[in-house]
Amino acid sequence: MSVDAATVRRIARLARIAVAEDEVEHLKGELNAMLAFVEQLSQVDVTGVEPMTSVTPMVMKKRHDVVNDGGNAEAVLTNAPMTEEHYFLVPKVIE
Repeated sequence: MSVDAATVRRIARLARIAVAEDEVEHLKGELNAMLAFVEQLSQVDVTGVEPMTSVTPMVMKKRHDVVNDGGNAEAVLTNAPMTEEHYFLVPKVIE
């Protein structure tokens, strides 16, 4: 797969990134190089390779799923700067 100049402009618009017209060709080359690398990676045979969380063998740390502070809403709300009717009160940010 390769990316053309129109696709670069569309990606930039979707990502809300301002791209000058003289940068389009450079970005086109960079995106095509990334896609070529991904295609190269997809050719690697990974049959028999187990998924890993790290390059060194390790066991994921697990904790018990227990409820804490769930029944004490009053104590939790004491940390809030403003509350109203057992809810956190926050300033309006959308006009």
